[in-house]
Amino acid sequence: MSPGATGAVVRGRVAAVLPRGLFAVRTERGELVAGLGREAAHVVRVKPGDVVLVRLSPRDPTRGRIVGVVTPGEPPRKEDGR
Repeated sequence: MSPGATGAVVRGRVAAVLPRGLFAVRTERGELVAGLGREAAHVVRVKPGDVVLVRLSPRDPTRGRIVGVVTPGEPPRKEDGR
């Protein structure tokens, strides 16, 4: 994903841990998305069952990047669009 391109941010639950830092995430709409959970500077630590925010790729909506973890009892935050 290029730095200037932004996709939709969706909420989902981690279904499985895949090799090479990927996670299978089932969105609220029931779609299965492969989400990347690591970057060079930031590592998102999640496990199956965690609720996460995924920014979908504008080119391929079946892939995305995990941008945050939603903790229980925390109201959903507005995405800042970075």
